[in-house]
Parts: sequence; C-alpha cells; structure tokens
Amino acid sequence: MTTAATIWIVDDDDSIRWVSQQALSDLGDVHAFANAEDAMRVVKDHRPDVVITDVRMPGANGLELLAWLNEEVPKVPVIIVTAFADLEATVQAYTDGAYDHLSKPFDIDQLADTVARALTEQKIESNAAPELDHGFVGESQAMQDVFRSIGRLARTQLNVLISGETGVGKELVAHALHRHSPRCDGPFVAINTAAIPDSLLESELFGHEKGAFTGADAQQAGRFEQANGGTLFLDEIGDMPETLQTRLLRVLAEGEFYRVGGRQLVTVDVRVIAATHRNLVKRVKEGQFREDLLHRLDVVSLRVPPLRERPEDIAHLAALFFKEAAAETGLPQRHLTNAALNTLQAHQWPGNVRELKNMCYNLTVMASGREIRPDDLPNDYGGTLVATNPPWVSGLRRWADSRLTEQSTSEQGVLERAQHLLEKTLILSALNQTGGRKAEAAKLLGLGRNTLTRKLKDYGLDL
Repeated sequence: MTTAATIWIVDDDDSIRWVSQQALSDLGDVHAFANAEDAMRVVKDHRPDVVITDVRMPGANGLELLAWLNEEVPKVPVIIVTAFADLEATVQAYTDGAYDHLSKPFDIDQLADTVARALTEQKIESNAAPELDHGFVGESQAMQDVFRSIGRLARTQLNVLISGETGVGKELVAHALHRHSPRCDGPFVAINTAAIPDSLLESELFGHEKGAFTGADAQQAGRFEQANGGTLFLDEIGDMPETLQTRLLRVLAEGEFYRVGGRQLVTVDVRVIAATHRNLVKRVKEGQFREDLLHRLDVVSLRVPPLRERPEDIAHLAALFFKEAAAETGLPQRHLTNAALNTLQAHQWPGNVRELKNMCYNLTVMASGREIRPDDLPNDYGGTLVATNPPWVSGLRRWADSRLTEQSTSEQGVLERAQHLLEKTLILSALNQTGGRKAEAAKLLGLGRNTLTRKLKDYGLDL
C-alpha cells in the first residue's frame, strides 16, 4: 500500500492556507502552519515530502525556513511563494536551494502542478540567482518565466542563445548568468559583432601578432583570450560574416585558434553566451548562417519578451528609471499619473525597455511638474512634445503645482485665480500695444468694446 504524500503549507495568511489545502488535498495529506517556527518544531518527527512557504512572515521568514530545511531534511523540495515579484526575489530562492518559485497571486492549478512535479522528482533543484539589475525587473508572467530560466541556468556552463528584440535587455541576461555561475570570478567580456567592421572583427575576436597587418605594431590579445576562464558575450551573432562563423565554430568545438598572422595555437576555456534579434533558423535556410554553428550556440535557448507583451511592468520600470534620472541630474523625481501610465501601456514600444528609459530621462529634464500627465508625453506616445509648448506654459505649470500644494481652503480657487491673472495680463499687454486705445485693444483681443470696459472695471484697471 502506498503511503500518502505529506505536504506542508507555511503561510501567515489564513485564506492562502485554506485555499491551498483545498487545492492540494488530492495529492496527499496537507498540513498548514501559520509561521516557520511551528513547522520547525515538528519536522523531525513528521518529515514532509514537499513544503510550500511564503517569504515574508512574522518571525523567521521563508528563506530562513528554506535554509533550515536544507540542513535538517536536505532532500525535501521547497517551493517559495512571494508577493514581491522581481528578479532578485525570484532567483534568490534558487540560490538558497528552492525547488521552484511562485508569485502571488498564483494560479491554484499552477501550484498543484508544481507540487505534483516536486513529489514525482523528489529532489531539490538548486540554482544560482543573479542579482537585481537596473531595468531587469518585472511582475508579468512573461518575465517571471525568464527569471526562473536564469535561476536554473546560472550554475551550469552550457552555451546559451538569448533571443529578443533590440532593447529588451539581452546583455543584462548574459551578465546575470555569468555573475552567479561557477565562472563568476573570471572575466565577463562583451562584443557587439554587428558594430565592428568585418575587416576588423577577426582581429577583435582572435587577436593578432605583431606585423600581421598595417598598424599591427604589437601582439594583441583578442576577446576570446581576454575572456579565458570566464564568459564571452557575443551580441548580434546573427550578423557575423560567414567566413568568421567557420573560425568561431572551431573555437566552440575545440577551444583553440590562431591569432591573425600567428602560427602558435592558442587554447582557451570560455563559456559563450550569444544573443540575436534575428531568426537564426530562417537565416540558416537562407544560407546566411551555418547550421552547425547554430547547434553549437543554441544548447539552451532563452527568449526575452518585448515590452509590449508585458505592459504591466511599465509602472515598475518607469519608477526605477525616474529615480535613476533624478539622482543623475539632481532634478526632482517624476511620477506617472494613472492616465499617463494607461497611455504608455497602449504604446507598442519598438525600442523596448531602452526606449522607455530614454523617455523617462527626457521627461525628467523637460517636464515642468513632478507628475507626468498625458499631455507631457511626446507625440509618439500620444501626448504633446514638451519642447513645443510656449515658454510661459512651463512657468504656469510650476505656479500651479506650487499653489495646488500650498493652497489653503480660504484662498480663491487656483483655476479662477489663473483665469483672472491671464485675462488681466492679456488686457494690459493689448492696451500697451495700442497706446491705451480701448477700441483697438478690444479688437486685438477679440472682445467687444463694452466687454473690455466691463473687465477693466472688474480688475480695477479703468483709470
């Protein structure tokens, strides 16, 4: 007779414990604990088969419980659940030896599937966690999938092919994979193969000997030698010339090459992470990329989603970039209004995260108020370019921000006060232009003479 699996749920939220118990009851005997200390007291006498724990709880937190379980019952899979979904929180769990990570609010079916898989495998899948990178955060499911993949790949030394559109953060993925890999103490060397002329790329990658070509006054180590013992990131690999693809294939296969103009074989130990915005399978069919090289690079594939597929991440990213921009420029930190955020979430973002960052820096410098409204946004985002506004608009905006912040309830309303100031200023300017002639001033302003006379009296200007 098969003994039912024992499943533990550790969470200080009563509703989470109850819902999880109901969802997992078909998989085994489910026991719930309101804190980590209660679970620790009984673990030796009642060993669980899988543990699901929240991160933030009174007393010991979920990561502390995970570390303790790894010492006491190291083969028990632990599933971490947290409401704080960023790269650091997600992959930190993998660093500490978690089996998997789920973000609140999680799907009940997803929880059940994860527990069922853990019970079947009955092992901890220990992975390294890259730390949080600027611009590399996200609460969307698409980014959570990326974070999990990074966590699982970080401790391996497999070659990885990162795909994604320009500006999504492919190099950030490569940095994260390197920093928490067994090669973290080695160098991380990056090269954009599309940004270097074909005639120079071979020397950049493999180095050259003195006298190999005009201007080669000394021996020069290439990027492969510089990355020896570490990681080489080849960005835009899909644009590499076909002649160099053959040389690259040999390095990946045998770990050795000759410098340009050299006769001495150079041996290196390098992990290659490549990235491209192109469809390499299509380029193989078109005869523009070697199929055998694709197989060498594409041991593991990782796709970084474009920003338009994860609009729910825009608020978090924009807040991060506004904070960075304020620190760098010394200007006040800007904040998106809900209306402006809705406008940005509807944008297609052809430049992805890089485009969003540039826009936030632009608004930090150009916007007059702390709050970013739709009309502050550039035309391409559904707003009006700040730079096209008349100069007085910025001054009016600053005045309005100040009055709305400081206004007391006894004061005249800000809108009424602004309207009076605007009318009074325009009337005085028109009278100045006409030498005090009311009929001409009224015509310039588009008013009737009687209307102008009445307004002069209202503003105490009928002198």
